[in-house]
Amino acid sequence: MAIVRCNPVRDMLGLQDEMNMLLGDFFGVDKRGEETRFIRWAPRVDIVEQDGGYELVADLPGLKKEDIKIEIQDNTLTLRGEKKLEDEKKDKNYRLCERYYGEFVRTFTLPENVNQDGIVAEFKDGVLTLEIPKTEKAQPKQIEVKVK
Repeated sequence: MAIVRCNPVRDMLGLQDEMNMLLGDFFGVDKRGEETRFIRWAPRVDIVEQDGGYELVADLPGLKKEDIKIEIQDNTLTLRGEKKLEDEKKDKNYRLCERYYGEFVRTFTLPENVNQDGIVAEFKDGVLTLEIPKTEKAQPKQIEVKVK
């Protein structure tokens, strides 16, 4: 049996590599040596609740209206699309390539108090905005208190 000297730095580097692999798998990052590439991507989204409903805002730079599909089924809103590579430049010698390309899918579970027929979508300057109204019965009612 060989005696192995304890090296805390080596152990920490091994732990760091394991964490990088775990988080890379979760976030869709593939890192091999010095090369890092993203396997999949999803647009960033903000969802804000307002008095009359919800507002969903998604950043979709470089996409056209025709590249985006919005579906609602069984209280699930699905946002899907594809960002296509403008033109493939095989004669270029890329030093760094970080922009995202390919298909994406985002799904959101809608609350029960949403009027699905009233959803309005607007796409302007690479930003998709969905206005998602609440149903009338979900609106809070104000009751006047009388003092006697």
